[in-house]
Amino acid sequence: MPKNRFQRMIFALLTVVVTVHAYVFYSLYVVNGATLMTVTGKSSVLGAINSQGGVYMLGRFMPIWAVVLIEFCFAYCLEIFMGSPASFKLASKVFDPAKTSPVIFECAIICATVGLMCPAMSFIAAFLYYPYYAGFNVVTLLANWLKLVCFNFPFAFFTQLFFIQPFIRTVFKAIFVRKSDEVTAVGQEE
Repeated sequence: MPKNRFQRMIFALLTVVVTVHAYVFYSLYVVNGATLMTVTGKSSVLGAINSQGGVYMLGRFMPIWAVVLIEFCFAYCLEIFMGSPASFKLASKVFDPAKTSPVIFECAIICATVGLMCPAMSFIAAFLYYPYYAGFNVVTLLANWLKLVCFNFPFAFFTQLFFIQPFIRTVFKAIFVRKSDEVTAVGQEE
């Protein structure tokens, strides 16, 4: 898969772009959709979000694009500096990359990444979506974090393992194999 720092950054970018959109959709529509529609009296989640002036984040209502952008920035930084390097090290402690089937090793990396990123991003989300209008309480923050981990972990595990990562790996291989094939073809013509 990624062979250098540039490729690792592109792989992380592709992963985070797909993942953040999936989690914002999951959070707004699946987890909170019914509540949003009940509170606002609207018949659709998007209508409910628009009627309340956006998504509640950082103590105010923000448009969905701002929510996606903020979560993208946090997720990309976490993936680059913590998720990717630490998950490879964890997977390497359990499996020898040279002796293990690539599919098994990639699954181990995905599982380690979910195990690290889900609690970390859920903690950040607990801060971002904290009900600041009620005053700040550490116990409430920790309870919200635990609730988010419980909602997000199963979704993260199954979507990353069975949908997102296979899709991203296919796209990544298509991008970087073509470039290396073009370089090889040009070298053979000369």
